[in-house]
Amino acid sequence: MGTSASQEKYDFAQLSIALVCGLTFMLTTLFICVAPLSGQIAGGRDFVVYWATGQQLAHHANPYDRDAMARIEQGVGLPIAYGVGFMRNPPWGLPLALPLGWIGLRAATFLWSLVLLACLICSIRMLWLMHGRPTNNLHWLGYSFAPALVCLIAGQTALFALLGLVLFLRLYRAHPFVAGASLWLCALKPHLFLPFGVVLVTWIMVSRSYKILAGGAAAMAASCAIVYATDPTAWVDYAQMMRTSGIEKEFIPCFSIVLRLWLSPQTMWLQYLPVALGSIWGLAFFWPRRQSWDWMRDGSPLMLVSILLAPYCWLFDQAVVIPALLQGAYLTRSRMLLAILAFVSVLIEVETLCGFRLTSACYLWIAPAWLAWYLFARATAGKPRIDLLPSE
Repeated sequence: MGTSASQEKYDFAQLSIALVCGLTFMLTTLFICVAPLSGQIAGGRDFVVYWATGQQLAHHANPYDRDAMARIEQGVGLPIAYGVGFMRNPPWGLPLALPLGWIGLRAATFLWSLVLLACLICSIRMLWLMHGRPTNNLHWLGYSFAPALVCLIAGQTALFALLGLVLFLRLYRAHPFVAGASLWLCALKPHLFLPFGVVLVTWIMVSRSYKILAGGAAAMAASCAIVYATDPTAWVDYAQMMRTSGIEKEFIPCFSIVLRLWLSPQTMWLQYLPVALGSIWGLAFFWPRRQSWDWMRDGSPLMLVSILLAPYCWLFDQAVVIPALLQGAYLTRSRMLLAILAFVSVLIEVETLCGFRLTSACYLWIAPAWLAWYLFARATAGKPRIDLLPSE
């Protein structure tokens, strides 16, 4: 009787989480699909920058030309007060924006939103398969994860990085070359993966998984070749843009930037000190586990630390911790922890929709909260439930 009542409570908790998360996900999906059709630009400034970059590339022009970019962005209604935006991803990511140069803004907005949505859906689906096709509804925590939904609304590229990470986790054993190639998507935002990347390179050398290295090198070479064909001076122009963009004056709510601003605002190396220490911790964490290292299990805390200590990290960039948090959700036996994760995610999305700017200091607590939640989830892990076992 007691076991049955407990199971009924657990089933009710799962259903409640699925309903709340599902509703949040569907409302966000509706918004990003309807907004372009109603004349609005999904993603606003962020997507216009990608589209303007594609327009320049399609005409073999400089995507870091301030005057040209200002003319394109303001020509489609971007307010002058926003300033001139540039695609700050490394130049090897320019092929991502190139197709946008061949289509109009409204169609590009709609297609971009659909591609980002597909990245999220495919990532969660693969994670569900990797965890053995559990019959519970916990995967909805991934679909409704606030940073991922904010990324959808903002039209940002963190969901491409999420897809690359999940593809690597799924394929690194059976298809190492393809797994390595998928890391190109993670390289769109390399600053989010620094401790993770340091350990990855070390693991490749220790395990002699050179096919992963070859796959990554092949994907990088292909993208750089495309960049050279469309804009031979891209790297020089990018370096000049980064020197003059004033990014060091921007406030981004993350630990590393707050540390620099607190200690010495002009000392840029302080911003990279936490991630350097995090990389050393990552190697210390990896070395005793090197013979039995599993990227799905052991990579989760590594990814959470990488995000916490990143030299800069926006709220939407935190979408890449979905694999770690879903792993914790499948491990924990605490219904309370699952409810907390769902509640916090919905709370963050409500705050964002209510007008909290992404530069608000109120978002500082979020990255540490994901790591703390994961550690509690691991601490409350029990024996695997029957619905978490792989299906026959």
